[in-house]
Amino acid sequence: MAKKSKKQQQQSGGTPATVALTAAGVDFTVHAYDHDPSHPSYGEEAAQAMGVSPDRVFKTLVADVDGTLTVAVVPVAGSLDLKALAAAVGGKRAAMADPTLAERTTGYVRGGISPLGQRKKLPTVLDESATAHATVCVSAGRRGLEVELSPTDLAELTGAVLSPIGRV
Repeated sequence: MAKKSKKQQQQSGGTPATVALTAAGVDFTVHAYDHDPSHPSYGEEAAQAMGVSPDRVFKTLVADVDGTLTVAVVPVAGSLDLKALAAAVGGKRAAMADPTLAERTTGYVRGGISPLGQRKKLPTVLDESATAHATVCVSAGRRGLEVELSPTDLAELTGAVLSPIGRV
């Protein structure tokens, strides 16, 4: 079987995230569901649609830490502790990034930003609670599409620092 190029994989339904996972040779599972644009929380919608506990589904947020865009990956059941995020990367102040800048920099749309396969590799912090699970789910690069993989593989592929950045 011939290996598909990144562009061919994306054209056949793959996303930059799934292309990156395939290229890395890690085990992962893609979960697709019908996205409801009126749902108040993309992450909670994903957890419900997949029948997965919200503490295993992680959302990808982009923050500005002292002028550097930084990715935070936290459980959808909680929120991001901006002070803890700043501390995790040796910064002083963190604020949520401008959504348009986050989309332009990552190459994904809000609600579908994946920590994997981003247009520009950004510093990444994964909430340490991920290590309590054999697998976690993160966006596969578009609304209605999640990818399930081990937290170890997620941390390795994104170069993530593990730190307690989530709040319940």
